[in-house]
Amino acid sequence: MHEMSLFKPLITRIEQIAEEESSPSIAAATVRLGAFAPISPDHFKEHWNEFTKGTVAEGATLTLVRDENEMSPRAQDIVLESVEIEEG
Repeated sequence: MHEMSLFKPLITRIEQIAEEESSPSIAAATVRLGAFAPISPDHFKEHWNEFTKGTVAEGATLTLVRDENEMSPRAQDIVLESVEIEEG
């Protein structure tokens, strides 16, 4: 499945951050999709719950930012911008 290859590095990085912060889960994540990212925002949102199930990101709120700048050096990228650690 093509989407899995897009989500795997993102989930891995989220899990690393949670581990560094000694947190069993995260509350929220902000992800930036470049203008030429290989997935649309709607499609990304559809798969978020599926690919975070059973991970530290399960149940986390997703905020997507669409970068429309076609000249950006990251125009094809999916970038994890921030993670909010679950308190408690």
